[in-house]
Amino acid sequence: MAHRPAPLHNLVTGRSVSDQYQSLTPRTPHSRAGRAEEAVDELRLDNGDSEYRTYQQQQAEPLLRSSASDSFPPTGYRGRGDDENRGIEKKATNDFLARIPLYTGCTIAASIFVLFLLSVYRPATIAWVIGDQDAYASQGSSTPVPSQEATVSDATKYIFYENYTQFPLLPTEYAAECSKLMHGFMTHSGTYWNSSTLDVPHHDDHTNYHLPEGERTEVCSKTLTYMLDGHVGLLADLALMAQAAGLAREQNRTFLIDDRYWNRGRWTDHFQHVRARQPGPEPGCRAPPPEELVACPRSARHWVLNSRTAKYHLGHPFSEEYEDPYARNLNRLKLIFTRALASFQETIRPNAYTAALIRASRNEMTTYTPPSIKSTLSSTSRNTTEGYIAVHIRRGDRHAHSWQYINSYVPLSDYVQATLSTSTRLNLTSPFPVYVASDSREAYEDFRTSLAVDTPVFSLWNSENKDLPPLANWKEYVQAEFDRMGEDERKRLTTGMIVDFAMVSGVWSWEGDVVPAATVCTLSSNVCKLAAVGLGWDRAFGSVDSDSGEIDEDGKRWVEIDLKGTVVPYWTAFELFN
Repeated sequence: MAHRPAPLHNLVTGRSVSDQYQSLTPRTPHSRAGRAEEAVDELRLDNGDSEYRTYQQQQAEPLLRSSASDSFPPTGYRGRGDDENRGIEKKATNDFLARIPLYTGCTIAASIFVLFLLSVYRPATIAWVIGDQDAYASQGSSTPVPSQEATVSDATKYIFYENYTQFPLLPTEYAAECSKLMHGFMTHSGTYWNSSTLDVPHHDDHTNYHLPEGERTEVCSKTLTYMLDGHVGLLADLALMAQAAGLAREQNRTFLIDDRYWNRGRWTDHFQHVRARQPGPEPGCRAPPPEELVACPRSARHWVLNSRTAKYHLGHPFSEEYEDPYARNLNRLKLIFTRALASFQETIRPNAYTAALIRASRNEMTTYTPPSIKSTLSSTSRNTTEGYIAVHIRRGDRHAHSWQYINSYVPLSDYVQATLSTSTRLNLTSPFPVYVASDSREAYEDFRTSLAVDTPVFSLWNSENKDLPPLANWKEYVQAEFDRMGEDERKRLTTGMIVDFAMVSGVWSWEGDVVPAATVCTLSSNVCKLAAVGLGWDRAFGSVDSDSGEIDEDGKRWVEIDLKGTVVPYWTAFELFN
């Protein structure tokens, strides 16, 4: 009898079964082995008794039954996987729907943040979108207000400086407001004075406003205030101020000076009160509250100007408005020149103490001016006598403009040569007196020794008047270092600079005074620019050609030795700063 083979073990479970179930069952997707493929841990494999049918039950069903059959198992490798995928998709959809409020809130917050940044740094973008260039106020510390709320009866739109706590604003803050409103450069639409309807609220716009107790004078209706802060040199400020005072006269504005941030003392420490010299259209009116001063736009009721904001008002559009469009070259600037001269004659005048020092220096020059020189020179229109050559030598932080002396100074030999050639051209009898104004004692000494031994050379350093030598510069002038000096020293040097300027320009002269026959200087200095104003148009430039605008080389008394006429225009009235 043949040997009967041993019973086979179940290939799926690994367990013995009864003889009647010896046939091998192919593994199908619904077999236990099929389910083992989807197991992720041992628990799922060991849970077959509760989760799946028994092996016998599986075999009770036809093998590979159609999935369309009602008895086709709903679970398993494929069936349950589809259900799980649908469950995951449904859960993800529900999670997304549940987070919609969160997403919406984040989007709104981000939009508000972007709008906030635009309102601070790019307000023009918002104005462009809504189609209104004037509907926003100056940004940053000022608060924009919707146009329908900010517009008053005269169509003025308000600028608010709510976040500022100190008034008037600092000069740097006014410059920042101008930069934001003007987008970094000077622009205007329409005429020069009708560029905008923006302005701050004014106290007299409200019926509940009352003057401070004891004050009954009405506020000036329109003002122009020049603010001093020492950001630039004395003469640079005076050159800008001369234009501001002239604009105030022409626009019927009361001209005011604000010196609370000045580093040279008070204005009246050196000059007369401008209200006494230029009372304006409303003599005795009260200065506006400091919170009503506006640097930009210039059409504001109470416009304030300083050296940091001048570039927004005295640049190209200013030239278009006030230069003669039908003239050429230097003749285009005659109106601007005349305005500056009028301001120095009428408004910017030294006080009694400073004027006495100027008179003392002029008397010294008169004493040492040879009669032969006085007799050969004609008197000026102010009945003064041309009696000496004035020389201004600037060192310190002011270098030459011309390319050949870039980052350096015009050599002293050029000053000496210009002085000698000018005296020859004007037929000055040798020895002729020379007045030297300089911020360098070394440059002064080198220049003095370069002239003939018998040439009388005067300066604050060697004055015989005991009050004048202490006013001379003891070191070369550097603007950034000026604030490090003590207040008394800054005031003293400021007074000395005023005396020097009067001597090299002839400004503020009285009848019988001796004034410069000519002035030798470099255009890089604002002293030089204003020295031409002190000499006067005809004396400074000679008979300027009416057609070409070229200066009279033979008759000029303003001798500029840096650019030497290589740049047009030959002369400029002021300098613009950042």
